[in-house]
Amino acid sequence: MSKRRASEEKEEVDESLKSRAVVEGGSAVDSRKTEEDEMGEFEDPYGDDFESEDEIIELNDDDEEEDDEEGVDVEKAGEEAMDVEKKPKKEQPRLYLPQLNQLGKDETLEPDPTVYDMLHRINLNWPCLSFDILPDNLGDERRGYPKTTYFVAGTQASRKKENEITVIKLSDLSRTLEREDDDEEEDDDDETDSDPILESRSLPTTDTTNRIRVSPHAAKTGEYLAASLSESGDVYIWDVTPHMTAFDTPGATVTKAQNRPVHTIRAHGGVEGYAVDWSPHVASGQLLTGDVTGRIHLSTRGTSSWTTDKSPFIGHESGASVEELQWSRSEKSVFASGGSDGFIRVWDVRSKKHKPALSIKASGSDVNVMSWSSTVSYLLASGHDDGSWGIWDLRTFKAGETPSPAASFSFNKAPITAIEFHPTEESIVAVSSADNTVMLWDLSVEADDEEIAAQKRQDSAGELDNIPAQLLFVHWQRDVKEVHWHRQIPGMLMSTGGDGMSVWKSISV
Repeated sequence: MSKRRASEEKEEVDESLKSRAVVEGGSAVDSRKTEEDEMGEFEDPYGDDFESEDEIIELNDDDEEEDDEEGVDVEKAGEEAMDVEKKPKKEQPRLYLPQLNQLGKDETLEPDPTVYDMLHRINLNWPCLSFDILPDNLGDERRGYPKTTYFVAGTQASRKKENEITVIKLSDLSRTLEREDDDEEEDDDDETDSDPILESRSLPTTDTTNRIRVSPHAAKTGEYLAASLSESGDVYIWDVTPHMTAFDTPGATVTKAQNRPVHTIRAHGGVEGYAVDWSPHVASGQLLTGDVTGRIHLSTRGTSSWTTDKSPFIGHESGASVEELQWSRSEKSVFASGGSDGFIRVWDVRSKKHKPALSIKASGSDVNVMSWSSTVSYLLASGHDDGSWGIWDLRTFKAGETPSPAASFSFNKAPITAIEFHPTEESIVAVSSADNTVMLWDLSVEADDEEIAAQKRQDSAGELDNIPAQLLFVHWQRDVKEVHWHRQIPGMLMSTGGDGMSVWKSISV
């Protein structure tokens, strides 16, 4: 990717940036075709087209030849295979999953937008390893179109001084579902004709951001705090309230001082880390941070400043990295950690010994990511470096015993990079993997013999034989790193990868 263009003469980065884009589709069942114009990793497709030096982010232009995103609606796959037989003039699509087959040297994925209710793609100047969705005051259960969302992301620039924390507003996100009925009522035209609008504000930082998380209390308190773990080992606390306000207040500006962190946690002593989580119980601000040497620090905001416990929580095997931290959603003093030693440790911050209360061996490889269920307080999901993931019932955790997971899957063959429970549906989980997929799973599904037989009749090619019944949908995205559900827009997800970010909603959820 070419270097981002930014005016070094400006002392303040306070003007919102706007750009528009044409909607792009994704696919469920793909057909393979020769790739005429392959986009390289992290290549900046618009590097020489900007006239303004202040434009740093742009939504991607409509380019069918470079559309690499794929969705797979597994329930619909058999039906579409039958439908293709009725239309012999079209090339019959074939199901593609990286777990079952591989693309040829000159093959690429052709997207099918009919399985997405919405799909938009954003090109960023630099790869983004981590992001988080900002809660807003636009209301919950927002099902109508167009949609608006806010989020914050940290970059991985080629030069340290070009890194930044970026606060972004996306609006006019239209419905992008391509209906099979061409005579659909014209009432839906308003949902599909508008182009998305992007506005952004940047806060300079000197290092790559490994992980960034937003305080869950932001919308209620009116104070939008974000914590970022940098490659340098420092943890920065950012107040992005002025940036959020400026999006929706004409004439509002952001000062240079407001672009700086309000606090820096240096307790990790320059040791890199990847794990951070805000307490959902302490509105004023309390967070955990972990590093690659196995140390976990607790930082709490007081009346005038932040305080970090000098004594860290230590319990993972010597030399094991703390890869993930998750506060309990129901117990104020309880949190869980996942480490490169393959263990999940459960802690109580009230313990003076700062040792784990319970430990279980979850995997023979690293525990990369975890997610605590928002609806069932005793369920914890974990994703592992060997491509497996599982759901754990903490009621079965007992000292000296090794419980079995309540559910486990090994369908992915590459490391799990993110896992997250649906915010309201207790059985649905989003899982991203280094195999370039984001998969949606419904753990409540159990296929009976009749359903399996019917599927085989529809799927004469046998493409679905090895796909678990619980797999609902697959979204293809290059080098995907993180995925998050939008807690206020039912079914909407955002994911980040090597070629930018995706905002999408499947027809399956």
